[in-house]
Amino acid sequence: MKLSIARLARNAVAAALLSGAVVAQAAERFVFLTNWYAQAEHGGFYQALAEGTYRKYGLDAEIRMGGPQVNVMQLLLAGKADAVMGYDLQTIAGVEQDLPLVTIGATFQKDPAALIAHPDVKRIEDLKSRTLLIGQASETTFWPWLQARYGFTDAQKRPYAFSVQQFLADPKVAQQGYATSEPYSIEKGGVKPNVFLLADHGYPPYAQTIVTTRATIEKRRAALQAFLRATAEGWKSYLANPAPGNALIRKANPEMEEALLAFGHARIRQFGLVTGGDAGRDGILSMTDARWRLTHEFMKGAKLARPDTDYRKAYALDLMKDIRVLP
Repeated sequence: MKLSIARLARNAVAAALLSGAVVAQAAERFVFLTNWYAQAEHGGFYQALAEGTYRKYGLDAEIRMGGPQVNVMQLLLAGKADAVMGYDLQTIAGVEQDLPLVTIGATFQKDPAALIAHPDVKRIEDLKSRTLLIGQASETTFWPWLQARYGFTDAQKRPYAFSVQQFLADPKVAQQGYATSEPYSIEKGGVKPNVFLLADHGYPPYAQTIVTTRATIEKRRAALQAFLRATAEGWKSYLANPAPGNALIRKANPEMEEALLAFGHARIRQFGLVTGGDAGRDGILSMTDARWRLTHEFMKGAKLARPDTDYRKAYALDLMKDIRVLP
């Protein structure tokens, strides 16, 4: 009897080990490429990796960092990633070129782009009398929107050198930036700025979106849905306790300051970047047709997109249909 029990125990252990091996073998490889070096704005992805959420849903996920010399869309189309971090205006522009790009989820309900001003500026409208530091890339994103909405002019615009020094040196200067990062450097420089989040004033695009290709949707729909579900859960967890994700972020990007991570996390929560908009009703990463239509209308008005562009090819809502991770 004892021998029989021992044999049964050994068989149970062997079965458990075999089961674990089968689960490990079943994990499906999935590569996601971000748009920049690891930072708080990517926190939910790293959180899902740190807490094993991707593996829980059957994925052997890898997060690769982007950067200034990385063309994430080119790598996606070349099959070097299964999904990448994108931006609505970029995806719609790609559709105009007949590229098979499809946005399947939106991390940020609000674009974190902002105008950052000295504390005496109380309204965004008051910036018409200030010098504005605007980057070249912004001339084909939010600058035309600012011109149309507030009457800002090219005459008041100066190049933004991606440094806060000119802002700190001149109280009559305002600059572009991310609400989650540049104000941190400005505060370290001794100025408590006023931050005008453009999304809160009507700028329509989603940001930090999850973009894939039509072929990947056709061939790997289940893997994409698993990635979306795990990422949504990762963001919910990150917003509650960012420590696991931040540890992985700092491992991937050792130059990232802990204080900047804390600042970014706080601002993501403060501005409702992940949980605002329709996310409170439909869940984290959710999107709507109405929102995409607004973005396309803006692009048409700013001559950033052709009027006949079928912008609906730039996104798909059905993959998120059964995924509802509320904040």
